Amino acid sequence: MAYQCRLLHTGYNNAFYNMGLDQAILEAVAEGSTIPTLRFYGWQPPAISIGYFQGMTEEVDLAACRKHGIDTVRRITGGGAVFHQSEVTYSMVLPLDHPLADQNILASYGRLCQGIVAGLARLGVSAEFAPINDIVAGGKKISGNAQTRKLGCILQHGTILLDVDVDLMFTLLRVPSEKARGKAIADVKERVTSLSRLLLRPVTFDEVSAALEAGFAEALNLEYRPQEPAETECVRAEELARTRFADEGWTLKR
Repeated sequence: MAYQCRLLHTGYNNAFYNMGLDQAILEAVAEGSTIPTLRFYGWQPPAISIGYFQGMTEEVDLAACRKHGIDTVRRITGGGAVFHQSEVTYSMVLPLDHPLADQNILASYGRLCQGIVAGLARLGVSAEFAPINDIVAGGKKISGNAQTRKLGCILQHGTILLDVDVDLMFTLLRVPSEKARGKAIADVKERVTSLSRLLLRPVTFDEVSAALEAGFAEALNLEYRPQEPAETECVRAEELARTRFADEGWTLKR
């Protein structure tokens, strides 16, 4: 039996609206005004997001971000700091009592991330789930994912790297010393890859979004209802962007 799923392609937005819309969708699914939802999106301008439990000033060089025109935002999900630049981001929201929503968090990651694995296979990339919440290809990380459970729902979102500028990333993230910075850059270049590196060609946002859309449908047996976000969700996303995600009280709260 196929599972009905709303499909949203919302293109590029700033970090605050992106996080606001993820939460607005979570609230809409929770109240029953819409069905489980899969969304694909990008970030413009580029941004760094930190996990809910992290401290912004400990993780991120805010002055460097301002210099480079990089937004900074706190997610409602856990996990570490993420540099959002050349990537496709997805979010999936479904009720906790949905057949695809495992109660065990590790099992839940493993199941939902199969959509990414199947999508990458359509691009010719062999990948696998690496617990707790990563996807690896050729032994290197290509996707990181984060999850929260609120209002009787799961929100899982994650990134699939089209390309990665590790040197820029480490001018934006805090590391203890210049010596540590060099080691950290070398370490990440060894551990992290991207689709353009694996395929030895440039890849586009639209190409990868289409592959992931097909992959999620295949792996999770989804039957899509392509839509636009409801006007109420957009209004709520704008409100959350303004009053929470762009607010220093939220961003610097830890």
